[in-house]
Amino acid sequence: MNEEKKGETTLGLGENIEGLLCYFLGWVTGVIFLLIEKENEFVRFHAMQSIITFLLLFIVSVAVQISIPFISILIAILIGPLTFILWIVLMLKAFQGEKFKLPLIGDFAEEQIKK
Repeated sequence: MNEEKKGETTLGLGENIEGLLCYFLGWVTGVIFLLIEKENEFVRFHAMQSIITFLLLFIVSVAVQISIPFISILIAILIGPLTFILWIVLMLKAFQGEKFKLPLIGDFAEEQIKK
């Protein structure tokens, strides 16, 4: 990334701050930053990765609760802490200015923002 362009964002915040905020409320803030940020590829990548990751986790958890109510408690015990850890890691990596790509999801997110 060009040093002159690094850090420039639509809102005027540092790109690492906006990258962190993309994950703050999961897919919701991902959508907000994807709509607001039109130029900064770092922020757009983290917004798209947040949308895909946390919307997918949300859909899976709802589907499990509806289809398998008795087992959903056990799955929630596993998925809840893992989702929390993933959320923290993604926010820290974005704040550190790292374009941390999750397996499969990161590549897909990158393809989507380049369209």
